[in-house]
Amino acid sequence: MTNSTSPSTGTRAGRREWTALGVLMLPLLLVSMDVSVLYFAIPAISADLEPSGTQQLWIFDIYGFVLAGLLMTMGSLGDRIGRRRLLLFGAAAFGAASLLAAYANSAETLIAARAILGIGGATLMPSTMALIRTMFTDPEQRAKAVGLWSGVMTAGIALGSVMSGVLVEHFWWGSVFLVNLPAMVLLLAVGPALLPEARNPEPGRFDLLSVPLSMAAVLPVIYGLKEIPSEGWNVRYVLSVTVGLLFAALFVHRQRTTASPLVSPALFRGHGFAPALGLYLVAAFGMIGSAFFTTQYIQSVLDKSALEAALWSLLPSVPIGFAGVVGSQLVRRGVHRAHVVAGGFLTTAGGYGLLVLTDTDSLWLLLGACAALACGAVVVMSQLADLALGTAPVEKAGSASSLLETAAEFGGALSMAVLGAIGTAIYRHEMPPSAPTAADETLGGALAVARQLPDRAGDALATAAREAFTSGMHAAAIAGAALLVGAAVTAAVKLRRVEVREERTPDAEKVPA
Repeated sequence: MTNSTSPSTGTRAGRREWTALGVLMLPLLLVSMDVSVLYFAIPAISADLEPSGTQQLWIFDIYGFVLAGLLMTMGSLGDRIGRRRLLLFGAAAFGAASLLAAYANSAETLIAARAILGIGGATLMPSTMALIRTMFTDPEQRAKAVGLWSGVMTAGIALGSVMSGVLVEHFWWGSVFLVNLPAMVLLLAVGPALLPEARNPEPGRFDLLSVPLSMAAVLPVIYGLKEIPSEGWNVRYVLSVTVGLLFAALFVHRQRTTASPLVSPALFRGHGFAPALGLYLVAAFGMIGSAFFTTQYIQSVLDKSALEAALWSLLPSVPIGFAGVVGSQLVRRGVHRAHVVAGGFLTTAGGYGLLVLTDTDSLWLLLGACAALACGAVVVMSQLADLALGTAPVEKAGSASSLLETAAEFGGALSMAVLGAIGTAIYRHEMPPSAPTAADETLGGALAVARQLPDRAGDALATAAREAFTSGMHAAAIAGAALLVGAAVTAAVKLRRVEVREERTPDAEKVPA
């Protein structure tokens, strides 16, 4: 297969580009899996390394915090030094950190390894999307590639927990990290030959001050929003979010006034990028927020074991890989992108609507809701990512990709805070006044208390807790559905007049291998 050129679409990708995309998808899958890969490995890690409670939390959270904090920095750095170069550096760091984590002999070593994994992940995620923008200049092919990217990214998060359960059951806990090595070695071996180098031909000076400002803006907000669902509206977490927002204002001011910003304001002058970014955040809100309830529902309401719950959770992931491609096919056949995005939002809202119909024994209805939620969100996110990349200047593809990923992190954290708070409030309101304090806090706490009570009293408390949790899920689902219906209307209006003006990748931007 050879490349062909069309006057309207530019250079069409051939076998080389599609092979390169396949090589990029495997490390992307593993980076997304690392978000959830410790779910079943942590008991074995705790038994072996004996971390304190604080150390265990850092083992879980440090990867996501470092990744979220460095996304904007790494996206801008890739535009400056070359996206392929940054990708290969990240693959080497990710592989080395995986080896270190697998054989860590202390909690401190494992925390450090997870932090390096976060650095590697922050280089890999925006670089893969930015390279798609470089390799696929034809809008139809780029839409398919971005759809595959979105599907792999979403499926990886679901697959990570299941893979960790299987590996820990048959091997030792370090094996959940060793599976990263073959993919990273493959990328390092064939990446230089298959992937084009691309960077901004006139990047300007790298603004070092913007790096700590961006991290100070992102990390406190993410931390506060993630803690609020479990700990409530504690002053410490509200203050953390407030401090982050203040630094965000300083960061925006710095980008507007410095001669060489980390994130160029020119990105937002492009017609379509700003609404795509905002709607992308809402789509992440819709997809991640439901997981707070559905995972607990399968495991605690339906009383499945952790591994059983993870395996059942895989079923809704089956159609995810096709959802993004279906969305791009609809656009190709003449359906306006605004209508496809609006339809995706309505599909996700429909998934929340199905959650409202569940009772305490509705496994298949819940799985159908999860499938609708995920498929609708992937259609939306793939189309919005394609729109954002297409409207952004090609020399800013790395920064544009990193902003999308940062918006997804914010959307996920915000959904956990808002929907989690709604569900928790309803749960506490529905619990009987006579319930013990521990049972009144969380469903897990209630079930733990119920096991210690006599049979009849324990069964009554467990039933009440499961019903209260399901009621909380219903209330959160109604709120989520209302938000997504509003997003569908917004997309139909705001994106109606947005068209991507295709342009050839400037020769100065492509660098010979």
